[in-house]
Amino acid sequence: MGSLKNEEEVEQSNEAILYVNGVRRVLPDGLAHLTLLEYLRDVGLTGTKLGCGEGGCGACTVMVSYFNENLKRCRHHAVNACLTPLYTVEGMHVITVEGVGSGRHGLHPVQESLARSHGSQCGFCTPGFVMSLYALLRSSRTPPTEEQIEESLAGNLCRCTGYRPIVDAFRVFSKTDDLLYTEGSQVTKVGEFICPGTGKPCSCGPKDASTEETSKQSCEGNNYYKAVSYSEISGSAYTNKELIFPPELLLRKLSYLSMRGFGGLKWYRPSRLSHVLDLRSRYPDAKLVVGNTEVGIEMRLKRIHYPVLISVTHVPELNLVNVTENGLEIGSSVRLSEFLEILQKVTKERASHETSACRAFIEQIKWFAGKQIRNVASVGGNICTASPISDLNPLWMAAGATFRIIDCKGNIRTTLAEKFFLSYRKVDLTTGEILLSVFLPWTRPFELVKEFKQAHRRDDDIAIVNSAMRVFLEEKDQQWIVSDASIVYGGVAALSLSASRTKDFLIGKSWNRECLLGALKVLEQDIVIKEDAPGGMVEFRKSLTSSFFFKFFMWISYQMEGQKSFMERMPSSYLSAVQSFHRPSVIGSQNFEIRKHGNSVGSPEIHLSARLQVTGEAEYTDDAPMPPNSLHAAMVLSEKPHARILSIDDSEAKSSPGVEGIFFAKDIPGDKMIGPVIADEELFATDIVTCVGQAIGVVVADTHQNARNAAGKVRVKYEDLPAILSIADAVKNKSFHPNTERTLTKGDVELCFQSGECDRVIEGQVQIGGQEHFYLEPNSSLVWTIDGGNEVHMISSTQAPQKHQKYVSHVLGLPMSKVVCKTKRIGGGFGGKETRSGFLAAVAAVPSYLLKRPVKLTLDRDIDMMTTGQRHSFLGNYKVGFTNDGKVLALDLEIFNNAGNSLDLSLAILERAMFHSDNVYEIPNVRVKGRVCFTNFPSNTAFRGFGGPQGMLITENWIQRIAMEVQRSPEVIREINFISEGSVLHFGQKIEHCTLERLWNELKTSSAYSSARENVEQFNLQNRWKKRGIAMVPTKFGISFTTKFMNQAGALVQIYTDGTVLVTHGGVEMGQGLHTKVAQIAASCFNIPLSSVFISETSTDKVPNASPTAASASSDMYGAAVLDACEQLKARMQPIALKHNICSFPELANVCHMERIDLSAHGFYITPDIGFDWKIGNGKPFSYFTYGAAFAEVEIDTLTGDFHTRTADVCLDLGFSINPALDVGQIEGAFIQGLGWVALEELKWGDAAHKWVSPGRLFTSGPGSYKIPSINDLPFNFKVSLLKDAPNVKAIHSSKAVGEPPFFLASAVFFAIKDAIIAARADAGHTGWFPLDNPATPERIRMACADEFTNPFAASDFRPKLSV
Repeated sequence: MGSLKNEEEVEQSNEAILYVNGVRRVLPDGLAHLTLLEYLRDVGLTGTKLGCGEGGCGACTVMVSYFNENLKRCRHHAVNACLTPLYTVEGMHVITVEGVGSGRHGLHPVQESLARSHGSQCGFCTPGFVMSLYALLRSSRTPPTEEQIEESLAGNLCRCTGYRPIVDAFRVFSKTDDLLYTEGSQVTKVGEFICPGTGKPCSCGPKDASTEETSKQSCEGNNYYKAVSYSEISGSAYTNKELIFPPELLLRKLSYLSMRGFGGLKWYRPSRLSHVLDLRSRYPDAKLVVGNTEVGIEMRLKRIHYPVLISVTHVPELNLVNVTENGLEIGSSVRLSEFLEILQKVTKERASHETSACRAFIEQIKWFAGKQIRNVASVGGNICTASPISDLNPLWMAAGATFRIIDCKGNIRTTLAEKFFLSYRKVDLTTGEILLSVFLPWTRPFELVKEFKQAHRRDDDIAIVNSAMRVFLEEKDQQWIVSDASIVYGGVAALSLSASRTKDFLIGKSWNRECLLGALKVLEQDIVIKEDAPGGMVEFRKSLTSSFFFKFFMWISYQMEGQKSFMERMPSSYLSAVQSFHRPSVIGSQNFEIRKHGNSVGSPEIHLSARLQVTGEAEYTDDAPMPPNSLHAAMVLSEKPHARILSIDDSEAKSSPGVEGIFFAKDIPGDKMIGPVIADEELFATDIVTCVGQAIGVVVADTHQNARNAAGKVRVKYEDLPAILSIADAVKNKSFHPNTERTLTKGDVELCFQSGECDRVIEGQVQIGGQEHFYLEPNSSLVWTIDGGNEVHMISSTQAPQKHQKYVSHVLGLPMSKVVCKTKRIGGGFGGKETRSGFLAAVAAVPSYLLKRPVKLTLDRDIDMMTTGQRHSFLGNYKVGFTNDGKVLALDLEIFNNAGNSLDLSLAILERAMFHSDNVYEIPNVRVKGRVCFTNFPSNTAFRGFGGPQGMLITENWIQRIAMEVQRSPEVIREINFISEGSVLHFGQKIEHCTLERLWNELKTSSAYSSARENVEQFNLQNRWKKRGIAMVPTKFGISFTTKFMNQAGALVQIYTDGTVLVTHGGVEMGQGLHTKVAQIAASCFNIPLSSVFISETSTDKVPNASPTAASASSDMYGAAVLDACEQLKARMQPIALKHNICSFPELANVCHMERIDLSAHGFYITPDIGFDWKIGNGKPFSYFTYGAAFAEVEIDTLTGDFHTRTADVCLDLGFSINPALDVGQIEGAFIQGLGWVALEELKWGDAAHKWVSPGRLFTSGPGSYKIPSINDLPFNFKVSLLKDAPNVKAIHSSKAVGEPPFFLASAVFFAIKDAIIAARADAGHTGWFPLDNPATPERIRMACADEFTNPFAASDFRPKLSV
């Protein structure tokens, strides 16, 4: 450690101390480059996960506790460990999921409730959710409300569950008083709290701030004793001791730190303002950090190197809060969560007219990032970052705030907030100056401040456009005149921009409609966004500036109603423009019957790994301990979409620290060509690159960071070649993958169109956007050689271990028998780890094999998204003939999918889209043609639904258009065209056991469809600026791999002499509960407890040649294979059981062993009676169909495009469910994932539609720019029901497949949105049909609601740009 040479003496710590889960740790110097997450995982605490590395997913959430000297009590905060610099938590206590509870010592009620409520599927996100709630409970001095619980989880993402079971699991903790932490405790005197864990005074409970001495009483004792008591109702009877705040830290004062890190990094933690100013004078370019939420992302994602970092978190002068008669002074280091608490306090204590600005800040902070970010991000950091889309800077400017600035010599000056921001990320701070504090003045009577924000997603999202507006009205001559005003926007320029001409226009005007119309005209000229502006969405952003001002005008008018002389009256239908959104607590219901088969099948058992997952003990690939001498890999990636490689210079990379080798195509021992169907892609590019993100080589080094840094130093020179960057480009240039044209026909389409049989014919085009898988666990493989390099073993995060085995053997030139791939579990897959994970294992295998050293390749989130492909975008051109009643007679459809730069599974995906292009409708004449487009994007791949949803969405688009043409409801059009028992589909398969009509009618009853329609119409009549819409959508989804040979499954079942059973099968557990269902099948077959059946892992040396875990068919196939093996074993054991008087299964197993009976059996299953011949376009590709339907009701804000789902009611026919709880979880998860596809998640590529992105590059490469649904996107009322008494004769135990079928049902939300838009357009005089592409983002919703605020910028048929 260094020292500060200064005039005054600096008290410096002799050692850096950190407590983790009650264990004291001394932090050595030299670790300043590490984040807290990296440190925790390095010391073996792998329950804390790396999901994104940018604080956007919450998987890395931990709780940090520290003693607050001002409050004289401990504070407990949830933070993102991936952004937290290690040394910033020096002197604090970090609790990870391992410190909350464990399988051995007992689960905490939070963990127990989550496990029992089926709130953990893949489990990768689970520790983060546990820690977010745990931190809330520890920090709450009174029990949290349901709203606070849901708010605490807004910074955590889950891709599996759909959130509903998580909300239900955690809701119980809002029902307690504070028994969870105080039961059996007592307060002996004012301020002295008796710890429930030790029986001694401590700081973990309620406390009077005046009793500093009491708060520092010592708490000692063992950390744990076994917890067995738990009440499912209140969650209050947990008896395990909480980890206390370490007494040493209570007595220890945080002092000055000077530390170093890799690459010459210097890290300082000054403890006084004078230290900060001295450091600032010595290092003028040093970065001041508090939460590291901006600098951390710059250093990791933008590869910016800051040699000196100064952490100003604990400088008292920068943490001051001063409430004066004139306003509120806030130190620049005050955290946003503390700032929020202060604002809430003053709004309660001061006169209402003084706190208008405070209330605006409160509302804006609510939607500012997640709780973990707000707990560490500072007021000053957000200001000085000077982001053009900062949510708070427009408010500082509009509210008339002043900033106090201090230089190195202690001189202080002040400046107005509106003059502080100079240009893009440039502020009025000279060299050596820092922001000291901010002064927010109280507002005057009739001075009103209002905030606005529109983002892609409502919460934890950056703004598209935001705004803050202030007006001060004074009564003069019986009119209310604008005496002062401020109109500020973010997201419209390179900095937060004041609309000065609009302000000047307003001042002196009477507040009336004439003022509004005039101001809007001035505003159009005042805020100018260039057509090529970064971020795109120019028309939308322009319209938002007008919409926000209109909302502000209406809000002011509403606030002023009742004031003397105020004459501007708001129509009652306009109230919806000013009503603030308040989200009610989620209500969920699940309706299913339990049909038991044996002792376990049919029972709603919890996921077998749930208890391991909630404690962080479940291991994923990146959690596996690294063998000695291991290396980390990072890929050298193409920067061009299509180019010739002229040269590669790796000299700088080779000399980079820690590098052990760099490998290119020439180094591959075996074949360099790979591919799941045809080998059409190079493992490492040789002469030509065909997409941005294509692998050119691989670097291995001693650490992940060193490998990544070195990979970035490989210099590649290119010669650009023409690139195909859309389906339209591909069609125009006839750029198709070879031999991928497909046709399906039924009847005679041409004859039908020409015969005059059709009363009407429509033609149109449907564009369908892609979707990122966003599995929470990034791709990861660990590869090592054994036996002198003669064999290769690996553990991988994959849905297809056999493909990893095949790829690795292929590129190394080894027989498959010498390559073993094992998969314990994966943290989500959704199709994204079916084929695209395979090349990553092969990349890691090359250096591992050549160097004979273990190599791990774990992708960063941005690299994962950029390189591994997404759901295919589609383009569909349709021509449909129908009668005046809406009966469909003919469909002529041409569809294209965007395959990317290799074929992968794109042809099979196109084929399934063609199979599903009728959805559930009887169409006498059909012709469907399909082509697979070659484009210069990374190869797209499987994703839940495998093309089926895209085919069905095209269908539902023209169904909805028919309804508008014939002026009937879409639901009626759907009903009159339903297939029925015996219908023959356009590919020749006959419909059997059809439950569609029954299911549809049950849903109509459950959703009260008729009254819902009446209520919506009534609401829309009464509200101009908010509209509601409803829709009911059906689905049928074919179950089987459409490639016949893949419909096979193997299993190995072994019985041990203690009566326990080990099952191994070819399927992979990825959260869907496959292992749980398979174990239930085995347990029921043997009539033994479920706990007696164990499934360890999937391994290619146990079950060979397994098909990928995909196509929703795994439970059907592997369940049947396991049952086959179990039945074999039962047949062998039965004679022994009859011969002996045996009381138990363990006894039977032991006796069989003594009788030399083989207690190991291999089971096998093939799906019968399937097959399709594309040469004749006829056959039976599917074993059966899963039917479903969904009802949705939404409400949209027509002025901003914001929407929320009020109700979702989903009904599926799943036969007799093997595990209805798991099936409901799959339905909910698929529905919310589908909601993301249809309404939230937009991929933006560098193409003709997004010229501000470099060609071929993915802009939306992380949670900061790509938004999957969060907990606040849940329907308010989320109902799921399973059709009763509908056995399926085609699958094991009369069950049906569930994984993919529910996904498309989220399109009910999409069409409900469109229904609401139709109502909005009608109010503006637009009654004709209009296209709406998915995802129906706020941009598309708002621009489709054409009105007087969009007319200046776009026509009523405007279609926002989409990467297709």
